[in-house]
Amino acid sequence: MRLAHTQHTATLLNNGKVLVAGGLYGNNNNALADPEVYNPATTSWNSYPSMVTAHSNHTATLLENGQVLIAGGNAGLNVAELYAPGTNTWTAAAHMLTGRTGHTATLLHNGKVLVTGGANASGVLASAELYDPATNTWTAAAPMGTARKWHTATLLD
Repeated sequence: MRLAHTQHTATLLNNGKVLVAGGLYGNNNNALADPEVYNPATTSWNSYPSMVTAHSNHTATLLENGQVLIAGGNAGLNVAELYAPGTNTWTAAAHMLTGRTGHTATLLHNGKVLVTGGANASGVLASAELYDPATNTWTAAAPMGTARKWHTATLLD
């Protein structure tokens, strides 16, 4: 990697490359907006265009259309954005209903993304929301029974 990252995401793209997005760098823990992509065929790292917003402790979800949804992060960021590998571009997505960090994002069978829990300035969250890539909208989902952060989520059949 070009820079040593912490609290970043790594997403396997449909083209076999790995997108490493966001994270923290340096002694000041500066959030990064400059992603890198690893190409296993050439064992090389390449810098890619900057994200719309610097993120750390966010989620990255590979959508059915091949794009990557980056959501939340930092100290309760509500910003979301999309990376399109085909055009190598980042675009702003609709803002999440609730800013959060330490949350999960799970791609559902219907193509929507379920985001649960995490934390922000208000504390640990039980709330959940759904992102619909077809309409670029977020809607509230039923909250979890218990607030949690840094948890995991597994899609069941």
